[in-house]
Formats: sequence, structure tokens, C-alpha cells
Amino acid sequence: MKPELMTAAGSIAQMERYVAAGADAVLIGEPRYGARLPGAIPEDQLKEAVSRAHELGAKAYVAVNKLLRNHELSGLPGYLRAVREAGADAIVFGDPAVLLNVKEAAPGLPLHWNAEMTGTNSAAASYWARKGATRAVLARELNEEEIASFKASVQMEVQVQVHGMTNIYHSQRNLLQSYMEHLGREARLLDLGPAEGLFLVESERPDERLPVYEDENGTHVMSADDICLLEAIPELLSAGVDSLYVEPLLKSDAYNETALQGYRKAVDAWSADPSAYEFDEGALEAIRALQDPRRELSFGFLYKEQVY
Repeated sequence: MKPELMTAAGSIAQMERYVAAGADAVLIGEPRYGARLPGAIPEDQLKEAVSRAHELGAKAYVAVNKLLRNHELSGLPGYLRAVREAGADAIVFGDPAVLLNVKEAAPGLPLHWNAEMTGTNSAAASYWARKGATRAVLARELNEEEIASFKASVQMEVQVQVHGMTNIYHSQRNLLQSYMEHLGREARLLDLGPAEGLFLVESERPDERLPVYEDENGTHVMSADDICLLEAIPELLSAGVDSLYVEPLLKSDAYNETALQGYRKAVDAWSADPSAYEFDEGALEAIRALQDPRRELSFGFLYKEQVY
């Protein structure tokens, strides 16, 4: 079965563009229950969004992946019922409270377990599989051997991020200064205004800028580089990876469409005939042409390198 190419969308129009560019699935939602989304598709638009995705031949997953507080739990059952009634193909979650509420309010709603940086071992994933999860989203810190071992050890789908920036720090508070103190060394904030954004610069790496943004879910510090595993598609698909995720955060629609088109071609070509597959350098050059020159494209941790 051909692996899925997935991204996130912040509006129905954006979803349509990304599906046209090659996405098989889109992650949607709103900040009330979803974290680090490129925009908001509120509850009253879920049914329209899911229906439109299905019309285009794509799946629609809903993000319920934020760290929940007690006062947010009262609205969760109703939201989950709305997600199921909208016909969503799955929800993405990390908090056990979501699982408990699904069983009571929306039984049968498919579950994708995403524990962010702690999704590192197959035993934990298998535990959630026994609770009903059908997919595990792997931590970005796993290398090629660990990904293959993980997939071989679980009876569930696995998802790997193949492109874009990664989240390296999150707090529910607006804690930019606290993060700098957390580093335990000299750092400064670089504010380039609304056109460029806010960046964290560490004294040891003055040429690398870590994007920082704050929203209603708190402070998010992102990696200084972008993962780009386009050249590693054969290894990932040979390992049995079921879903490839292109992270669209803080990128233009044109950039994300170009990335999706490149991965679409690579996945289709390898799936058609692995033995005849040849890497298309032109697809990578198209991405590089739109890449911020201050952000390196790297293999992340895939070959035991470090992306941040």
C-alpha cells in the first residue's frame, strides 16, 4: 500500500491548495484543542472542511494535541462529538484525557497517538495501541535504524516528519525569558518586526536563529534548521513508514506546495517500481529556490546528526 503524504492546513482554501499539490491527508483544527496549527478551522466549519477534503480524495484529521487544563475539559466531549459527526478520519492526541473522553463521548473515532518528543519507543506505542490508537507519530529525534526497529515492533501505522521545522520547546505560559534562563547560558532575543518575526540567538551559535512565536497556547521555540528527507524516501518507505508529514508552519503556501509536489513525485515513483527509482535532483532544487538562505536544509537525526 502506498504511504500517505500529509500536511496541516489552516483554512479550507489552504487545504484545497495542499491537496492539489499532492497531500493525501490534512491535519486541521483550532487553538482551543490543537497546538501549532497554521490557522484555525473552528468547530462550526469542521463538517464543511472534512466533506471538502473527502470530495478531493483526501483524509482529514483533527488535532486535539494540546496540553489540556481542567477548565478546558468540560467542552471536550462536545468537541469530540462534533469531530465524529463531521466524519473526520481520526484525531491526533497525546493527552490521556482525550482518550478517556473519546471512549465516552465519541466511541469509534480513530486515534493517532502523538506524544511529540517522547514518542521514542515501541513499548509505549504498543500500550496506546491496546487502548485503541491505530497510528503512532514518531519523535523527530529517532534515526533511521530506530525508525525501522520501531515499525517492525508495533502492530500499528507509524508517521514520520520528513520536512520543515520542529518544535524544540513549549510552555503554556509566555516564557521567552524563562527559556533563556533554562538554557543556562547567554542568549538574546532578536525582534525583526512583523515582517520577519522574533528569534532566539544563542551565544555559542550566533549565526543560527531559532524562530519563536507566542499564541493562546503559550510560547513555542522552533528549530533553526529545516528537516528535508526527500533524498531518504527509499530508506523510509523500505522501513515501512505509513505516513510522511510535511510541516507547513511559518512557510508560505508556495513553499509548502513546492515541497509537497516534490515528495509526491518521489513517493509515487518509488512505489511504482522501487528497483528503478532514481532521485530527482530537480525536485530538491525547486525547494532550495524558495528556502530561506538563513535556514539550512538537513537530514535532522536520520543519520544520527542533530538539527538543533
